[in-house]
Amino acid sequence: MASLGCLCLLLAAAAATSPGRLLPYDLLYADGVRAYFARDWGRAAELLQRALHSYAGLRAARTACRTACRREAPFLGGPPRAGPWEAALFGRVLQRADCLQHCLGRRLGPAPAAHRASHAIRRDFERREPYNYLQVAFFQLKKLDQAVSAAHTFFVANPQHLQMREDIEKYRRMSAVKSDSFRDLEATPHWEAYEAGMQHYNADEYLQAVARLEESLTEALSALEECRALCEGPREEEEEEEEMQPGLYEAIAAHYIQVLKCRQQCILEIATKPGRISATEDFIPSHLDLLQFAYDQVGNPALAAECAASYLLFYPTDEPMLEKMKQYRTELGEDTAVTARESIQHYVQRSLMEKKLIYYAVEHLGGTFNDPDLWTPDELIPENLKEKHREDQEKQKQETLDEEEREKRGPLPFDGVAVTIDSQRMNGTQRVVFDRVLTESECKDLLRLTKAAGEAGDGYRARRSPHTPHERFEGLTVLKAVQLAQNGDVDWRDAKLLLQASEKSRKIIESYFTPGKKLYFSFTHLVCRTAVDEKQEGRMDLSHPVHADNCLLDPEGQECWREPPAYVYRDYSGILYLNDDFQGGGLFFTEMDARTVTAEVRPKCGRLVAFSSGKENPHGVWAVSRGKRCAIALWYTHSQEHAEQERVKAEELMEQRAVKQDQPDGEEHQGTDHSGRSSSEPAVPSGRARPTSWRHKPGSDRTQHPKELRARDEF
Repeated sequence: MASLGCLCLLLAAAAATSPGRLLPYDLLYADGVRAYFARDWGRAAELLQRALHSYAGLRAARTACRTACRREAPFLGGPPRAGPWEAALFGRVLQRADCLQHCLGRRLGPAPAAHRASHAIRRDFERREPYNYLQVAFFQLKKLDQAVSAAHTFFVANPQHLQMREDIEKYRRMSAVKSDSFRDLEATPHWEAYEAGMQHYNADEYLQAVARLEESLTEALSALEECRALCEGPREEEEEEEEMQPGLYEAIAAHYIQVLKCRQQCILEIATKPGRISATEDFIPSHLDLLQFAYDQVGNPALAAECAASYLLFYPTDEPMLEKMKQYRTELGEDTAVTARESIQHYVQRSLMEKKLIYYAVEHLGGTFNDPDLWTPDELIPENLKEKHREDQEKQKQETLDEEEREKRGPLPFDGVAVTIDSQRMNGTQRVVFDRVLTESECKDLLRLTKAAGEAGDGYRARRSPHTPHERFEGLTVLKAVQLAQNGDVDWRDAKLLLQASEKSRKIIESYFTPGKKLYFSFTHLVCRTAVDEKQEGRMDLSHPVHADNCLLDPEGQECWREPPAYVYRDYSGILYLNDDFQGGGLFFTEMDARTVTAEVRPKCGRLVAFSSGKENPHGVWAVSRGKRCAIALWYTHSQEHAEQERVKAEELMEQRAVKQDQPDGEEHQGTDHSGRSSSEPAVPSGRARPTSWRHKPGSDRTQHPKELRARDEF
């Protein structure tokens, strides 16, 4: 640590004598975080801002120097040399290295290597972590406008961050905060232009759409060049044995291929909106598709044809676009030359050259390559790699067919129940939301039972929740409900409805997920969570932390261990909601990291959310901040030996009562079922036809329009 401090002093001294040169951003960041934890808010804000400035300056310096040195020391087109090829090639390499060293030295100071931060620090800046600290520092300094901007900038890139979500909501409620304070300080120009262009495009405002989409395409290509320049950094070393160190040419090849792969992945970086996980597919080609249609609509066939020709560089056999080209040539005249844009020609040719080199290296030197583009020609892939490529495609195709097969299942076993949100819309697998499982009157009847849960419930007696001190927790099992009915504490009809509603849910889930394979109840629990009013101020926790239902979730290790004390025999889970007159309390699903939210479900009466119980569906419950949230929690198993025994006993008691009611003088059974209640008898199936749509322009169909953002935190 002492040596690090000395280095920082030396660099500070060098910077002081060299105006405009940058201090290493990782050292500034570390000092800023230390000041933050020392509650020295003014110094923390200053250092963190300087770290962000230094980080941006470093990227700009590296980009500028590599661009300038590419011109100053080109590999091709230099004066002819009569010497050996090594001198011709490596002479240029040494000149390029010399140029870069002097250029970066002028911009960064005498020790450019001091600016090489650790991977962890680089990830912090990529994720905008400094803004997380900055917003607190500015808030403590009473600089609300800057605090809100810093918070918003961080939240745009981290929409799954639970604490920042709460902070943003608090800022919105503050009267002193203006709406224009919520600005993204790291906004990327091409995304701002793209979203504005798409708004105009979808509103059929094609003149405005053309302007913004052209701007987006230009900015995207510029951002791509910046990303590619930054790929020419030091090699990311892998763990290697001392005796396995590569020789000269192996080392050169390995580093060069690493740079090429990085350049190829740049398209994913610019096509991924901040805060999203998945990139927009075909980001560059989709611009050309949209532009050709928009230019056609504004009566400019020349530019429409140019965009169509450019698009065909990516997909030369695309039938609809080939037809459009014929139309444009007819309009313009056969003598009019139609060529693709030069920038797009360069982009495609360079990308194909790099792919060819990468595939050669993978074939002959080993390694893997995840091609980011859908348009890569099949003939570019070596024959011995095509088999694996086909296997991957077949696997993906089969997964798609499996998903479609699930969606095409016959009608649900109860009339009126509908699938309103499927797995695809919930960004996961084995997830679904059904609505209209219960009527409003049935929800009210079941809510009557929750009062009994608080007064004489399942051992909780309205105690604090086992998961948070900010809520009271009330629970009632089906057996306890029947026993309370025996004692006259609750209505028999309400206890029976609890059994009926849970059985109806079981049949729905079984028919949807495992038709033909029996599901048994594992546990049934009528549960209410009530916000403790005096405990809500400053609350940052969840009503139920993120977990999986049949394994022990390990977010750090990205694993879920299916072993005791987890309920390893549980196969499917369900939640049947009874009300929505409360704040918070929604269900959300996450990735294995327990942080990245992939989908949310808002409770309401009669809504049943069902999902498989394994590691593919980590989930939690947002905090209930006001009111009472009630639902029937349901768990199911394929294992009969783990079937819920309390339910068996409850059903026996219910049958005994029914036998007594069937005796001659027993008229109590009349009206035991309300006419509005659900019946456990399945409805007669009725045929359903899937609606179809017809594409009129790019943007209304997945075949030509750039794919919708399939970000996993979009829903």
